[in-house]
Amino acid sequence: MTISPQTAALITAPAEPSPVPGAGAGAGAGAGSDFSRLSRRITEAGLMRRRPGYYAARLGLVVALTAAGWGAFLALGDSWWQLAVAAFLALMYGQTALVAHDLAHRQVFRRGRPSRTWGRLFGNLGIGMSYGWWMNKHTRHHANPNHEELDPDVAPDILVWSTAQARESRGLARLIGGHQAWLFFPLLTLEGFNLHVASVRALRSPSMKHRTLEAGLLLLHIAAYLSALFVVLPPGKAVAFLAVHQCLFGVYLGCTFAPNHKGMPTLTGDERPDFLRRQVLTSRNVRGGRLTDVLLGGLNYQIEHHLFPSMPTPHLRRARVIVRAYCAQVGVPYHETSLIDSYREALTHLHRVGEPLRRQRKAVA
Repeated sequence: MTISPQTAALITAPAEPSPVPGAGAGAGAGAGSDFSRLSRRITEAGLMRRRPGYYAARLGLVVALTAAGWGAFLALGDSWWQLAVAAFLALMYGQTALVAHDLAHRQVFRRGRPSRTWGRLFGNLGIGMSYGWWMNKHTRHHANPNHEELDPDVAPDILVWSTAQARESRGLARLIGGHQAWLFFPLLTLEGFNLHVASVRALRSPSMKHRTLEAGLLLLHIAAYLSALFVVLPPGKAVAFLAVHQCLFGVYLGCTFAPNHKGMPTLTGDERPDFLRRQVLTSRNVRGGRLTDVLLGGLNYQIEHHLFPSMPTPHLRRARVIVRAYCAQVGVPYHETSLIDSYREALTHLHRVGEPLRRQRKAVA
């Protein structure tokens, strides 16, 4: 996404303290700040109130549908129709990850202990993803979205997110960076495997809290998952099920999170605008109906989610109206697009930042 001079000026505006990702409205901002005024409007509209009935139904439905998927797996036995079950369970793994996300942000429970307990049950035990590892990574992302030195989601790894990263890239990123836009969706097939590997690696980190509990739940998930596959299915079908399930899970999860920030302005160095602008300028909303809300787990309202991380998902649609009007009032660009256009913008950005690597390859040739 091209940064206009007006947006560039907003990015270099003075910084305010940041609310922590799970905090309620208004945390960490001065009483007279742009964000605090918006926060009061949101609070007065009742949009920070808990929705226990909604979450009881949502969590119960995810558990029931996941159990039904595994029930169908056991009932079908040795059959190639199991690949359809694998595709369904990939969808349910994605929905489980979205539930774990809401739990981590204390959208479901106000207190930390039940949030962590249920987060580990849905994350570690449910889909084999370390809640502690993901929470640490996601907290840093929320504090500094799209900041190249501070946000782990835009750190150069396999993909590069700016021309500066492209010029300094090494190894695999340098090899594929020039064509990363074409490879983005194929690479998402590996994201499910990457989450499992990263979760296990994180257990060695000294900063990992409750390591024994995290490790035990991960080990239980992996053992139960692989045992089910190779006991019920012959080896060939078991491997095919695993590949379809994990690859589609990675694609679904990647397609859920990619529209949120990819292709939006990135920050470097001391570029750290106030909280309102830092969150709005680096985030993208996705237009859509109720089906979009369900498939993306409410993350299509990414601007509102970043401003009010603990806001329950069903309130985000109403919050959008207030936030968008307020941004227009204070002169902060508010970016919203269709789902397809969000992918187009992200891929266009990936292709553009890979230009230095394509030029270098042509020069060598």
